[in-house]
Amino acid sequence: MSGVLSSATKSSVQLAALVVGAVFLLIGILGFIPGITTNYGQMQFAGHESGAMLLGLFQVSVLHNIIHLVFGVAGVLLARTWAAARAFLIVGGIIYLVVWLYGLFVPHGSPANFFPLNTADNWLHLVLGVGMIALGALLARRRSHAVTG
Repeated sequence: MSGVLSSATKSSVQLAALVVGAVFLLIGILGFIPGITTNYGQMQFAGHESGAMLLGLFQVSVLHNIIHLVFGVAGVLLARTWAAARAFLIVGGIIYLVVWLYGLFVPHGSPANFFPLNTADNWLHLVLGVGMIALGALLARRRSHAVTG
């Protein structure tokens, strides 16, 4: 694929965005596979009533899985350039921190919990948000040191 550079020509931040995007794609796909997603027959399009659990731990719905797939495609595509990869990691991390806050303040049984989210999802979203921002900031910093230093 000519648009996606080989790993030898990618910066660290581009490689990180590519890996994070690939993991999101994998998670999105796994969310649609019975057995890997338990209670698959209870999956709903959206809402807290969805009983499907990815790896028996993370509450998922069709919408939740689609969002993972969209994030995955975005990560893979945005890994093409240094600036886009950095933006994906930092903006994506901020989005996941907002989702983490949403999960903290919206009761899990509430109709406003349209995602759906459970406690395991909340902890994962916190780790994803902090991790993505850290990758975007720290790996981008390495490039600016190399350019200026």
